[in-house]
Amino acid sequence: MFVQPLEPVADSLPLSALVAALPLVTVLVLLGAVRMKAHLAGALGLAVATLVAWLVYGMPLGQTLSSAAQGALFGLFPIMWIVVNALWVYRMTVRTQHFDILRRSFGRLSDDPRIQALVIAFCFGALLEALAGFGAPVAISAVMLVALGFDPVRAAVVALVANTAPVAFGAMGTPVVTLAQVTGLPLDSVASVVGRQTPLLALVVPLVLVWLVDGRRGLRETWLPALVCGVAFAAAQFLAANYFSAQLADIAAALAGAAALMLVPSARRPADEAVRTSVLKSVRSDDLDHDDPRPEIYRAYAPYALIVAVFSLAQIPPVKDLLAKATQSFDWPFLDVADADGQPVGANVFSLPLVATGGTLVLVAGLLTAVVLGVRAKDALREWGATVHELRFALLTVVSVLALAYVMNLSGQAATIGYTVAAAGAGLAFLSPVLGWFGVAVTGSDTSANALFGALQVTAARESGLSAELLAAANSSGGVLGKMISPQNLTIACAAVGLAGKEGDLLRKVLPWSLGLLLVMCLIVVGQSTAVLGWMLP
Repeated sequence: MFVQPLEPVADSLPLSALVAALPLVTVLVLLGAVRMKAHLAGALGLAVATLVAWLVYGMPLGQTLSSAAQGALFGLFPIMWIVVNALWVYRMTVRTQHFDILRRSFGRLSDDPRIQALVIAFCFGALLEALAGFGAPVAISAVMLVALGFDPVRAAVVALVANTAPVAFGAMGTPVVTLAQVTGLPLDSVASVVGRQTPLLALVVPLVLVWLVDGRRGLRETWLPALVCGVAFAAAQFLAANYFSAQLADIAAALAGAAALMLVPSARRPADEAVRTSVLKSVRSDDLDHDDPRPEIYRAYAPYALIVAVFSLAQIPPVKDLLAKATQSFDWPFLDVADADGQPVGANVFSLPLVATGGTLVLVAGLLTAVVLGVRAKDALREWGATVHELRFALLTVVSVLALAYVMNLSGQAATIGYTVAAAGAGLAFLSPVLGWFGVAVTGSDTSANALFGALQVTAARESGLSAELLAAANSSGGVLGKMISPQNLTIACAAVGLAGKEGDLLRKVLPWSLGLLLVMCLIVVGQSTAVLGWMLP
């Protein structure tokens, strides 16, 4: 059995922490300063983590490689298994042109550009985040807004800022699922706390969006629909994350927000021509005037209804128990690790949920979607293969980052850093969201940031006497605010609206909002760590 050492370098915790941080520093420097591709930076970071674990921490090379293999497998299944199948569903709607029908349907809901921003960037963007994530919501929302006549810069900024509140539960809950796995905390506990933090952002973001679209006038004239939309979104996300299913949190929130918005009379009122003239700067797409048959509109909404139905069915206790029987648990080969106290770690046993996992449920919904949309089996299979090809670099990135995280966690590197960070004491509650924000700003992924820093947050929390669930959740909740300034997302937004090379301009516009909302999240977490807001926690 390998017992994790905490002070392998000169019996000094600070010196050991400096060495243990080398893999993280390697990844962050290569991404942020060298601007290396994420999958290459992740692979080099993994190499550094492996060397530190073997040569400094004394972890046998076989166990080091075995821990990396377990992390890589977890990155593929269930993490990227969810993402691939979710994006596959979206690609089938594009292939059959039902996505265009959906876009036109949204465009007819209101001719007020401020309401259109809420429907498309906030609500539909959240639905896309729930299904795919990894930049797709920003690109698609921005393109749709430009088609409605938005100035490309404004469309990109609105899409980036809107892509905040849903990120922690994006891609069918992938970030929180990863966070639970790398920290060893129950998924329900982590999702519950995240579901008591990010909904508070949802109350603010719609108000920010109408301000971005039309300034003070937009806020004055459309604050009520924006607030109603935010409240409905927040309430649905809270209820789903705490009492139903973390995987469905964003889908429920997006649908509830859109439904509530359309129930506000002022949201359906025609916009003043002065508003449209001052806000819309480009030519509106002609295809928005095309009338679609009602049955085709229903079919365009069907994939999302099917996903909700399949996941809802999977939550029924008898069905849930039946699906769980397919889960395979076994001793992971060549791995026998104990923590610093001599207790065996949970990773010695690996669970493989073959059916009771989000990716498989999305696959079932995707097969039903193919039938409803009339996609032939050969074409559906071709789209699935094209999805894997499209995500090939994301696959490599997630696999390498998860392998790196597992090596750091199982060798004791994360524990060493966590014990050192715990010296911040009460200030740790304020810094915890900042760490997640920084991780997402650099990696472009809340999933990756949770994999890198989740275990560190839990170790630091336990050493400082704070709630492990609170700081783990804060890593993810703070991380969502780094999404809008990540180079990956900025590049995607610019490419989508024809602003290649203008990433710096977009960064200057969204950075103040990212920092301002991060400060709000830091204060929320500090409050939840004390009696002031401690009552909010489960």
